[in-house]
Amino acid sequence: MVSTAIRVRTPSELRSSRRPRAHRCWGHLLAAPLWPMHGVNLGTLLRTCDAVGACLVVPRYPWIDEALARGNTLRRPACVHRIGDPLRWLAAERAGGSRVVGVELAEEAVRLADLPAARRRTVMVLGHESTGIPPEALDLLDGAVEIPMVGSGVSLNVAVAGSLVLYKLAGLL
Repeated sequence: MVSTAIRVRTPSELRSSRRPRAHRCWGHLLAAPLWPMHGVNLGTLLRTCDAVGACLVVPRYPWIDEALARGNTLRRPACVHRIGDPLRWLAAERAGGSRVVGVELAEEAVRLADLPAARRRTVMVLGHESTGIPPEALDLLDGAVEIPMVGSGVSLNVAVAGSLVLYKLAGLL
């Protein structure tokens, strides 16, 4: 067996290979946890959005700004869009030509491994941790993606599921 040395890149090498500064709004890929339950998941999702060049879309609940401020370990402003009515916003995005993909267990869902990278503006919708995407929002989806699981759990938490799907949509997996 031939062994190859693994060389760890230095922090300056990593910085030079990434975008020169934080984006304001790329608008190509949007993570939309529209029915959030736990603030800690929003901070984790915000970090993933930065990593893949996506924006985070959140409803205007009173506790969300504090959760995002606590969870933003980037130490710089991140791209966050605040919206009013999630259903109205989703309908407008779809009418405007965005592809709307929900992370949901559905009969016609595409397995994560088969999900193609986003080639146009794409909104990734995440539902409530307990109840998922509301039935009235399912009609606004262009498709659904399912994350296969081998264990006894039914689903992953919103931050983990959203992060996996974002990396796939960004073409980084």
